[in-house]
Amino acid sequence: MTALAVVPLLALAACAGAQAGTDVAAPEDDAAKAKAVGLQISTSPEQDRVRSTESPDAIALLPAAIAERGVLKVATSASGSAPLTFLADDEKTPIGNETDIAQLVADALGLELRLEVRAWADWPLALQSQDVDAVISNVTVTEERKELYDFSSYRNDQLGWIVGAEGDVESITEPADIAGLKVAVGSGTNQEKILLAWNEENIANGLDPIKDGEPDYFDNLADALLALQSGRLDAYVGPNASLAFTAASSPQDFRIAGTLNGGWPLTAQIAVATLKGADLAPAVTAALAHVFDDGTYLEVLQRWGLEGEAIDKPETNPPGLPKTS
Repeated sequence: MTALAVVPLLALAACAGAQAGTDVAAPEDDAAKAKAVGLQISTSPEQDRVRSTESPDAIALLPAAIAERGVLKVATSASGSAPLTFLADDEKTPIGNETDIAQLVADALGLELRLEVRAWADWPLALQSQDVDAVISNVTVTEERKELYDFSSYRNDQLGWIVGAEGDVESITEPADIAGLKVAVGSGTNQEKILLAWNEENIANGLDPIKDGEPDYFDNLADALLALQSGRLDAYVGPNASLAFTAASSPQDFRIAGTLNGGWPLTAQIAVATLKGADLAPAVTAALAHVFDDGTYLEVLQRWGLEGEAIDKPETNPPGLPKTS
């Protein structure tokens, strides 16, 4: 597999009409899309992942049962699009930034990595049933989630608004910009909470609610993109990494109308989730600290064009987004 990190993906998102190359890819063709934005990736299931070394400090913090098993079971969702987590050419192997982070954590803990593909909405059950040890799938830290789960942070949460290139929406930077629009989002996500909060603020200020009074819901980004292309949607809000990747590679179809932190109006972080009471988070945080220090953490983010979302250091249970009620 060839090396990555030719163009910082998030830098492209700052300019709504940015074009990263002349090659234009179909929305479902992640390899061609990556080439279009200046990244060179292999979508083969045989991934030449960035690897780290064992950290004695992190290993010493492992719960005995996991240390004895010798395997770290990690759930991730592959229903999204590059560069976070998506399926390889065999249509069953998850690849992307999140799976590479999982590999680094397993390496530092001296464990074999076992990835399990789960629907994003099912990650809480996967942890609660102890089918997996950890979830690495673009999960935002919230105070409500911290009641049941522990977190080890590794990336800033950045969201984006993607619109049709020929649509009427010029920019989305504040709640008033979505008044009257047909807007879609993923169900059960932090961006859904933000979208609903923006809509409520508009109604309180005498502005139009979003069209039909509630969002359209899409669990699959490809379906949302098709709805944008057909004009059935005005905008979709989701993880900016995937949306900027799409817009930069298909500028004739899409553009980024605006970005915001996933913790709006606060700042949110993405983290490895583990079950509270399992006592795994300290070991995971120590493993992340190790890969931050040896440079492999940044190497992975650069590989997928996500260095703009890097944080200075990992933390166990950093401040999360406050409860909404």
